[in-house]
Amino acid sequence: MAKHDVTTKAKNGQWVNEVDGDPALSRSFRSRDEAVQAGREFTAERGTRHTVVHDEPTRAITDGGDPEDETPVVGEGA
Repeated sequence: MAKHDVTTKAKNGQWVNEVDGDPALSRSFRSRDEAVQAGREFTAERGTRHTVVHDEPTRAITDGGDPEDETPVVGEGA
């Protein structure tokens, strides 16, 4: 892979765009469609390659939170 090639795939219950050579530019998305569109735009701007790995999402978000939960405030109620 070349620097800034993007791989879109399911990971830990979300869809992610992993950017080769620059992990700080990698992003996660709630849906496959959002991730694919963002990956296409990113690579079109840079003239790099976009690959989509056709996995089925696990539907299990493993970050410890539920998308419907309010955003916790650190130190609140402590």
